[in-house]
Amino acid sequence: MSLPPTFLDELRDRVSLSAVVGRKVIWDARKSNQGRGDMWAPCPFHQEKTASFHVDDRKGFYYCFGCHQKGSVFDFVMATENLGFMEAVARLAAEAGMTMPQRDPRAAEREDKASRLIDVTEAAARWFRLQLASAAGRPARDYLARRGLDKAAQARWGLGLAPDGWRGLCDHLTGQGIDDRLLLEAGLARKSQNGGAPYDVFRNRLIFPIRDGRDRTIAFGGRALDPADNAKYLNSPQTPIFDKGRTLYNVGPARAAAGREGPLIVAEGYMDVIALSEAGFPATVAPLGTAITPDHLAMLWRIHPEPVLALDGDRAGRQAALRTIDLALPLIEAGRSLRICLLPGGQDPDDLLKSAGRDAMREVLAGAEPPVALIWRRETEGRVFDSPERRAALERRLNDIVGRIRDGSIRRHYQTALRELSWQHFNPRRTKASQRAAPPPPIVARQSGAGALPDTTLRESVVLALLLRYPALCIRFAAEMERMEFLDAAHARIAAAIRRLAPDCDSAMLADRVAHELGDDSLEKMLSLRHLGVVPALKGNDPDLAAECLADEIGKLIAGRGLLREIDEAMEDFDALADEALTWRLRQAVDAMERSRRGQVEDRTEFDVAPNGVRISRDERSAFDGLLDRIGAARSSVRDRRT
Repeated sequence: MSLPPTFLDELRDRVSLSAVVGRKVIWDARKSNQGRGDMWAPCPFHQEKTASFHVDDRKGFYYCFGCHQKGSVFDFVMATENLGFMEAVARLAAEAGMTMPQRDPRAAEREDKASRLIDVTEAAARWFRLQLASAAGRPARDYLARRGLDKAAQARWGLGLAPDGWRGLCDHLTGQGIDDRLLLEAGLARKSQNGGAPYDVFRNRLIFPIRDGRDRTIAFGGRALDPADNAKYLNSPQTPIFDKGRTLYNVGPARAAAGREGPLIVAEGYMDVIALSEAGFPATVAPLGTAITPDHLAMLWRIHPEPVLALDGDRAGRQAALRTIDLALPLIEAGRSLRICLLPGGQDPDDLLKSAGRDAMREVLAGAEPPVALIWRRETEGRVFDSPERRAALERRLNDIVGRIRDGSIRRHYQTALRELSWQHFNPRRTKASQRAAPPPPIVARQSGAGALPDTTLRESVVLALLLRYPALCIRFAAEMERMEFLDAAHARIAAAIRRLAPDCDSAMLADRVAHELGDDSLEKMLSLRHLGVVPALKGNDPDLAAECLADEIGKLIAGRGLLREIDEAMEDFDALADEALTWRLRQAVDAMERSRRGQVEDRTEFDVAPNGVRISRDERSAFDGLLDRIGAARSSVRDRRT
C-alpha cells in the first residue's frame, strides 16, 4: 500500500522529530538550542560519551557525525523500534491523532487530483502576477507603493491582481484546457445561480498567494480595491488542498528564519506579515481570516517554543489575545508557551514601523508579556475589591482558569505567579484610591530606597561576565535570570542583550554582538573591572566550574534582593506595623542571605564570626543592627502613644 504524499507531509508537520528522539537520548544542554530546533546528544546507535548526534527539528532530519546514521522521523522509529515503514508511520499517526489512509483503489486518484489542483493554483498565480504588471494593474501598484512595497518586494511575495471582471481568470484557464470543474474544486470559481458558466471568486482585488510549507501555491487571499466592497479581505474556500484552520501565511520562510532571525512572530494579516518581514523580521506568520486554532498552535510550537503574538493594541486585538490564551492554556507545558505584545496607540505593525521604525518594533517585541499577566489584567482591570466576598470571587475565577492547565508543574507556577500579583495588589499599604487594579510594572533595573548591599554590583558583573564567557549557561539558568533584578541600570541593559543574543552566538562573538547592540562603552567598562581577573571560573575553560560559580552568585543576589525588599517594606511599616512580626521577617531575610553565603570565600577582609561559624560582613552587620535599633525605638514610640 502506498501512502499519499500529502498524508506523510502532514504527519511530518504534526510530529516533532526532537520529541520522538528525546525518548531515546539525553540532550546536551550546552550544545543544544531548543529555540532554534538545534539539538545534540550522544548517539543512540553507537556507544559514545560526546554529543555527536544532531537533530535539526525544523528540517526534520538527524545525522550522527560519528557513525553517520541519518534520516527522518520515520527512519528513526524504524531503526530504534525495529519496525517496518508502514508500522512506523502507523505508530506516529496514532500519536498525532491522524487516521491512517485505508486501502482504497481511489487513493492514487485522489492524490493525482490534488496534484492537478496545485497545478491549477500555480497557473492562476502566474496569471494574477501578469495582471498586476499590466496597464490595468496601475491602481493596485500605486496602492502597494503607498504601503512601501516597491516592485522588487511585490515580486518577492508573488503579489498579483484579479481584474474587475466576471470571468477573466476562468476564461484564461479554460483556454489552456483546464476544466471548469477543476476551477470549482480549487476554489477559484463559483457556480452561477442562474445556470450560467462559473465565474471568478476574486474580482477587483489585490491577490496574495498562500503557500504551504513546501512553497506550493494552494490558495489565495484577496484585498478589495474598492473601499465600498462589503468584504475587505476574501480567502479561498476550503478545498482538498487548503484548510485555513491548518494553514499559516508565510509558514515556509518563517520556519527557516525562526531562531536565527529572532522570535517567531504571529501577526494578524497579510500586510502585517509582509511589513514585518521587509523590515527585518522574516520569522513572521499569520492565520488566514480565522482565529488561531489548536492546529495552528501545534504548528507554531514545532517552529518555536515561545511564539510572540503581535496584535493591534485596540479592543479587538486584546480580545484576540485573550481568546488565544484561553485556547492555549490546556496545551502549554515546559518549553511550549506564548508571549503577547499589544502595539501602542491601537497601531498595527505596519503603522508602528512607518511611524517609529524597526528599533521601536524590536522594543515592543522585547516587552512581550506572558499569558499570566494578561489573565490577571482581564480579571481585575476596572474592578474594585473592597470586600472579602469580592476578593474570594476573584480567587475562585483565577483558580478556575488555572485549573484548565493540564501540566501540573506549569499549573503550580501559574498559581504562584497569581498569588504574587494578588499580594502586590492587596498589600495593606495601598490606599483605597489605588485599589482599582492595574497591570504590574515590568521588572527593570530596581531603585531601592534602602540602597544596595555593598557587593551587589560586583556580583552582578561576575554573573554577566560568566554568561558572556559561557553562553550555553543562559539556557541552563534561564529561569533564574527571569527572576533577577539588576540594581545597576547598565547591568540590566547588558543582561537583556545577552539573553537575546546568546542562543545564536558562541563565546568568541557574543561580547562583540552585545557591545554593538548597546552602542556605548558600558560593556567595556564592566569587563575592565579589576575584580573579574580573580574569578577562577573566568580562567581557562571549565563549564562545570563556571556553572557552579554562576549558581552561587545568582543565589546570593536573589537572597540579597529579598533582604532589600524586606528593608524597604520595613521602613514603610514603622508607624503601622512595628511589632515582633516585622522583626521576625527581617531576621528571616538576613538568615536566607547568610545561608546563600556559607561555604564560600568572602571577598572582603573585614568580617565577624558568628557563634555558628558564619562569617558576617561588619558593614552589613552594623547596618542591620542600626536598623533593629530604629525598629526598637519605633516600637517604644508606638507603645508610648498607646498608653
